[in-house]
Amino acid sequence: MSAFERAIELIDAANADDPNSFGDDPLALAQGRLAHGWAAHLDPDASEALVLAARAHHLHRWVVPRSSYPEGRAGYLQWRRDQKQRTAIELTELLVTAGVEPDVTDRAAEIVAKKGLGHDPEVQTFEDAVCLTFIETQFAPTADRLEADHMVKVVAKTMAKMSDAGRAAALTIELDDRDAELVNRAIDTLSAGDASDPRS
Repeated sequence: MSAFERAIELIDAANADDPNSFGDDPLALAQGRLAHGWAAHLDPDASEALVLAARAHHLHRWVVPRSSYPEGRAGYLQWRRDQKQRTAIELTELLVTAGVEPDVTDRAAEIVAKKGLGHDPEVQTFEDAVCLTFIETQFAPTADRLEADHMVKVVAKTMAKMSDAGRAAALTIELDDRDAELVNRAIDTLSAGDASDPRS
């Protein structure tokens, strides 16, 4: 077994502990596999670092829930920053244990922390994969929880972070009528240039 394969096993084993579920699988495990698939779909020549980052993008995410931070935009942003830093540290530890080369390990940690988003093509592909995974796994329950107008803003903000290829891929995901309408409204909102942060 290669170091890369061992790393995948370690990531999956960690994510298998998620008490939340998606279908018959632990949520983080399903999300890791889906993001891996999207990264490979968007970039057939995806590097090992990109694949490992995608597989681990929700590594132990449930350990520090959003509810453990203050409500509002400031609390959300702090939680997001802390999660990225924690995930990068934990991923590094797992990859070192698996025997992954230091340069691949360092690069995977950079990608999962989204360093260079906006000008780094691999980080953009990672962002696209993560957003697509959100749509597949969390769109419906989030839409159940939020008012329609609020959800439209959330989706518009998500799609604003995606590349053209990522947004095109999002339109291939099968959604029910309600959710498809929300996506179409979000696209209209994005086209109109109004994708302000709904947490502000």
